Amino acid sequence: MKVIFHEDFYQVYTSDPASASGRIEAIIKVIKPNVEFITAEPASEVEISAVHTVSHIEYVEKAGLYPIAVLAAGGAIQAARIGLKEPAFALIRPPGHHASYDSCWGFCYFNNMAIALSALKTEGLIQKAFVLDIDLHFGDGTDNILGGRKWVTVYNPSANTREEYIREVKEVLSGIKVDLIGVSAGFDHHIDDWGGLLTTENYQTIGKIVNDATKACGGGCFAILEGGYNHDVLGDNVAALLDGLTP
Repeated sequence: MKVIFHEDFYQVYTSDPASASGRIEAIIKVIKPNVEFITAEPASEVEISAVHTVSHIEYVEKAGLYPIAVLAAGGAIQAARIGLKEPAFALIRPPGHHASYDSCWGFCYFNNMAIALSALKTEGLIQKAFVLDIDLHFGDGTDNILGGRKWVTVYNPSANTREEYIREVKEVLSGIKVDLIGVSAGFDHHIDDWGGLLTTENYQTIGKIVNDATKACGGGCFAILEGGYNHDVLGDNVAALLDGLTP
């Protein structure tokens, strides 16, 4: 699988858990032997401004986080483009699903998923898309930006048991007709992370469900890194999802 990455993502750019030292390294260590790395390139100002206000962009610039945030957004766009032909993963940070039009929180600055899908829609590469957000926390930013757009569906599973969670993912993806499925891949729902719900094998199952759905509708799929903070299990969880997404 092609993985979009840049060494700048090793940077500890803030003091929050998403930026913690060793987090990206924990993922690279596990997936490196089995993936092809593609160097991330920054998103353009036009691509960022398509989903964020001028005042919000200025806020990120003043915080000194614009370079790393646009690099993450650009990596998401690249993964989405590749995803039209084959599954791809954006190993990026900062995460993005708590970034709305004009505000952000939860370790996020620009909404990587919204920027990626909006860029492809503007380019005429997709007509319909589906966002599956499997992070522990509701992706309020993605819902704020994309929730009212008829061409995209945003879904955050809410089941409280792992069996129900997997069943919910399978049911919501069953029979969909879209050009592209984007997975906001947070891994903080893991039994050894903040959420305490899903197993490593569950992430592989989710990946397979997504892959099966893309085959059924003739579309594509990609995933981007959101949460996940236990470095001891994060790499294995990412690897499991990628394995499931691989045909």
